[in-house]
Amino acid sequence: MKKQSFIRILIILLLCIVQLIPLYITFTVSIKPLTDMSSYWKLPSAPHLQNFVTAFRTGNLLTAYVNTFIITLCATLAVLVLATMAAYPLARNPSRLNRGVRTFFLSIMMIPALSLLVPIYVLLLKLGGISKYQGIIPVHVAFNLPLAIFMFSNFIRTIPSELDEAALIDGCSVYSIFYRIIVPMLKPVIVSVIILTAVPVWNDYQYSVYFLQKPQMRVITLAIASFFQQTSSDPHIAAAAALLVIIPVVILYIVLQKYFIKGMTDGAIR
Repeated sequence: MKKQSFIRILIILLLCIVQLIPLYITFTVSIKPLTDMSSYWKLPSAPHLQNFVTAFRTGNLLTAYVNTFIITLCATLAVLVLATMAAYPLARNPSRLNRGVRTFFLSIMMIPALSLLVPIYVLLLKLGGISKYQGIIPVHVAFNLPLAIFMFSNFIRTIPSELDEAALIDGCSVYSIFYRIIVPMLKPVIVSVIILTAVPVWNDYQYSVYFLQKPQMRVITLAIASFFQQTSSDPHIAAAAALLVIIPVVILYIVLQKYFIKGMTDGAIR
């Protein structure tokens, strides 16, 4: 093995260990009873799974899960539909206007999200969108659209335009070309956009804490934050609650990992 390859592998292993240490400690704490005063690094002789049951019941995580799932699903679907429909004409018609539109979308990605917190809050307050799905979902869609359009348009530009011309000769309309030819070829990028949109929306705290003020509209990040405050004397239950929240995200990455890597390469580097 070459020295450079060995050093590269060593660095990767060190980074993985650094990333996994917090998860390991959270896991060991979550399966210990409150009476266990041993080191957080040491696994218990027998797992105490009651912490997960208590966390789910007392933290009202079911309602938080439902709210988060609805918001994440609606925002992700809206981003996919709007981004693909916007990216197709931008990629197929390289006019000066479309180049300006693409530059505009890229410039939006540079704006810090929190810098727009006050005007967005005032707007939602006037429209009656505070603590409502129709208020928080468009916010997530707006901030995730630029990256999705950028990735889709870059990928569509690599698809030969001769396919569109051949389909037009065969009698297909523009909409048929888009849905029957272009969209099926976007599968890797679609998976990448799903992950890059769903995970930030699922983990969102900065907007949810201001725009979802009613307890019945609480999402998982708010539930966990309040849960840590309520159970500061019992970190074991709080750790169990935190693990319950990250399980769906981990499953999503595991299932879609292959497509995510391919989509990131095809949608961004090309």
